[in-house]
Parts: sequence; structure tokens; C-alpha cells
Amino acid sequence: MITITTSNLNGIRAAERKGMLDWVQNHTPDVWCMQEVRAPQDAIDPIMSKIKDLYASKSGESVQNEYGQDESAKNDKQFCVTNQICDIKGRAGVALVTSLPVVSQRYGLPGLSEDVDSGRWIETDVHTPEGYDITVACVYVHAGNVDDPQKMHQKFRFLDTMLTRLGELRDIAASGGNQAILCGDFNIAHTPFDIKNAKANEKRAGFLPEERAYIDRWINEYEFVDVMRMLAGNIQGPYTWWSQRGKAFDNNVGWRLDYQFATPELAETACGFVIDRAPSYDSRWSDHAALSIRYNV
Repeated sequence: MITITTSNLNGIRAAERKGMLDWVQNHTPDVWCMQEVRAPQDAIDPIMSKIKDLYASKSGESVQNEYGQDESAKNDKQFCVTNQICDIKGRAGVALVTSLPVVSQRYGLPGLSEDVDSGRWIETDVHTPEGYDITVACVYVHAGNVDDPQKMHQKFRFLDTMLTRLGELRDIAASGGNQAILCGDFNIAHTPFDIKNAKANEKRAGFLPEERAYIDRWINEYEFVDVMRMLAGNIQGPYTWWSQRGKAFDNNVGWRLDYQFATPELAETACGFVIDRAPSYDSRWSDHAALSIRYNV
């Protein structure tokens, strides 16, 4: 059984100040994908070091030495921490932490090289306890803005380029290679189940019909499974993002923007999910909630 978590940090430095490390005290998923890190490398490194130390401290176990006395011993896990910052200061940035053995890593979405598209895609091949290699992609899609045609162009260009890579990952999985999973903030609410006020948002970026059509294609044409929706069924929500404005969080007026899309064989092993919504507005360490899914691989 492994747990994969995805969470948009809304800035790693702000998340640390607001209590992210307290969350890590109780949550050390086998793979943790992070988006909107939004910090330079010299600011990321000390925070990642703290996260790595918390992971390492939880991997210890009590054993007896040759004199019959209990002592703490670390197991032989290796903790991999990797990230890619955006070439535009203060924008985007993705990171990944895993306690599973790493086979290989790839940075950036193949086919895109503009600065604005950097810090949005990391692929990591990890080796599961049962001996399988799976590909985990940590993804942050452009938010877009209908009042800014350039930003919408950037979003659709990114989504178009994603289709090529999804096709490749699908074909690899179908031919007996790595199963794959895409985790991240995709900045699209797929259906009216994924947004509180669907009608009022039909002309807003994130719920435009042409954006939602991409997820239709990922599922229907490219055979990726929306794992949380598969597990939850067709119910309203649950959401993963709430506006900072007004009483959106208190009234649960949210959007589901954070997903895990898996190839079919991996999706079939999913056996439970948690959206870690904070108990109150002032206890949040991000405007997104972490989405964790357990896989019995």
C-alpha cells in the first residue's frame, strides 16, 4: 500500500509560516507532489531539508541491541527531494518528495521551452515495495484569465502539449511498461459536480467549456482515470480550493482543481482518498487542501 499526495502550497515560505510542517508531523506520504512553490532555490532548500528530516524521523523503529536494550534505528530508506523553479521570479514552481527508490527523473513538459512554462512539470519514476516501477508526474497548469488573451493562449498551449505526453504515457502503460499518474493543480473544474456555483462561472477561466473538454479527452480518448471521482462517485464536491475572498471557505463555496489522473491498471488499485480540508479558515496553510489517495500496488 502506498499513499500519493498532491497539494498546491500557494508559496512554500508562506505555507511553512502557516503550519505546513505541523501537517508533515502527521502526514508523510510515499510520494508528495507540490505545486506553486514560488520561491528561489536558496529559500526552498532549508524548508525541504526540514521536510526530509521529518520524513527520516518517522522512518525510525525501535529495536533491541545486543544487550537487550531498546534503541532507535533508522531503516534503509532513501528520501528524494527534487524541484524545478520557474524561470520567472515568484511564479509557479513544482516539487516532489518521496521515500520510495527513484529510478529516474525528467524536468519540464517536452515540447515547451518558454520561461512561463517552466516550473510546471516533473516526472519521477519510482520503485514500489512490490517491485513495480510507476511514473509520477507533478503538474501545475496555467490558471488563465479570460480578460488576458495572452494568459489563455499560454494555458491552451500547455494543455495541447500535454496531450502528446499523455498519449506517450498511455502507450507505455498499455504495452507493459510503467503505469503512470498525473498529480497536481490543473486549474480546471471538470463538471458541475466539481464547482459550487457552476452556472455563475461558465464564462470564467477554470470552468470554460473548451477547458473542460481537455479533461473529457484525457478520460475518454487517452484512457486516464480521474481517481478521486471514481472513488467518490457522482456527488457534489468534495472541493480542494476555496477563494480567499468573502466567506467562500466557511460556506464551502469551492472548486475541485486538484486531481490524480492514473492509467487504468494503476487506477484499479486505488482504495481510498482523503481531502485534508482544514477545520477552520485561520488554520489553513494554503488556499488548497491536500488530496491523498492510497494505492494497493
